[in-house]
Amino acid sequence: MERAPYAADPVNSRGREFPEQRDGTRGPRTEFQRDRDRIIHSIAFRRLRSKTQVFIAPDGDHYRTRLTHSLEVAQIGRVIARALGLDEDLTEALCLAHDIGHPPFGHAGEAALGHAMMQAGGYDHNAQGIRTLARIENPYCDRQGLNLTWETLEGMAKHNGPVGAPNWALAEIDRAFPLELGLWPSLEAQIAAIADDIAYDNHDIDDGLRAGFLELDDLLELDFVADQFRAVERRFPNASRDQHLRELVRTQIGRMVNDVIAQTQQAAAGYESADAVREAGKQIGGFSEGVAIEERRLKRFMYDRLYYHPEQIATAERARDVMARLYAAFSQDASLLPDAWLANLPSNDPQRSRHIADFIAGMTDRFAIDQYARIYGRIPEGLSNV
Repeated sequence: MERAPYAADPVNSRGREFPEQRDGTRGPRTEFQRDRDRIIHSIAFRRLRSKTQVFIAPDGDHYRTRLTHSLEVAQIGRVIARALGLDEDLTEALCLAHDIGHPPFGHAGEAALGHAMMQAGGYDHNAQGIRTLARIENPYCDRQGLNLTWETLEGMAKHNGPVGAPNWALAEIDRAFPLELGLWPSLEAQIAAIADDIAYDNHDIDDGLRAGFLELDDLLELDFVADQFRAVERRFPNASRDQHLRELVRTQIGRMVNDVIAQTQQAAAGYESADAVREAGKQIGGFSEGVAIEERRLKRFMYDRLYYHPEQIATAERARDVMARLYAAFSQDASLLPDAWLANLPSNDPQRSRHIADFIAGMTDRFAIDQYARIYGRIPEGLSNV
């Protein structure tokens, strides 16, 4: 499809924090393609395969992790971006990178790190993702971080909208490479955010049903979901219940995607540049009013029935305890850190505490459990509820 006038253009990128020389040996790629590839090849991205999405350290192979979720978000994001004439590579890069800052054990781990870091500026997974890719991961000989483009860092920082009060991690990056935090981001970033919503709204249903935490009859209390499910049953009367449920998820995703495309095409009409989108003072990419209302109802249902399920809450409490104990152990005895991390440990706070948090935030669920067992001499119980 022809590039829309409001699309981000890699030829006119605002550049990278550290200038780079091209020698032509790495292939003919746009700047946004390079960003996507750097994210995919990063260690931080690989670690997502063993980080919690909904269920902590799941025993089953069929449950989603942060990695599989990010891949699904990227697939949805590319479809929408292509239909809107946006830059698919920038959209994909933002989709793939959006969860890189999550610590082990998902939001439970984030809450524990946030509490532990209260005197050192707190913890925010979105800012930590940018810090990870711009400062912590250093694969290059001549520059810091992955050195992503301004557009990718901007999209990571603001995909949920303007940031009025950035925490310390985001503020540090913004001081070094200003990201115009008070403006809305590119339409590619807005689409990456809505693709995330579409993916987890529907795929978490799939995992919740599989785990037995959700019941179909409860889900069908939502009239718009019930309408879709009955239509699936009529279309495929001889299919199994499992096939019906999977078709329901696909149907819901398709319906949401089509709605975002139609609504955004209408809302974006008249914007002649990516900067015009940034300066619009409002969100342009998103659902129509009717589907937005349904989506909020679906989210409330998922919080009530899945995310705040008693077993989920109990498991999250145990995960928070593991994270708190890990932070306390490394803070009290820094020799427990790996040699490379110990060698670079600052002597004073808040930098010292932030360095320890960087190490813990990068852990996978399983590595955190292993570290706990190494330090405390026992494996924490009850950290897998599926």
